[in-house]
Amino acid sequence: MSTLLPTAKVKTDSRAIAVEVDMDSLHVTLADGRMVSAPLEWFPRLRDASPAQQAKWRFIGPGIGIHWEEIDEDISVRSLLVAEM
Repeated sequence: MSTLLPTAKVKTDSRAIAVEVDMDSLHVTLADGRMVSAPLEWFPRLRDASPAQQAKWRFIGPGIGIHWEEIDEDISVRSLLVAEM
């Protein structure tokens, strides 16, 4: 007989609250504490942008995505979580 232990129900909040771009990756911190990273190879416009352009981003809505006006790039948080690119 197996005994199943109850699992805690964790509330997730997948709104972005912080963004960082380094030489190789895009890093997004979510409101629930998760950190999601993706290689810049997935986002050629962001990869090819200057560091100054990479740093000029804004949230889309309440953090459902990130927008870079100068390079016309939009990345949704959902696309980072699903990652079927």
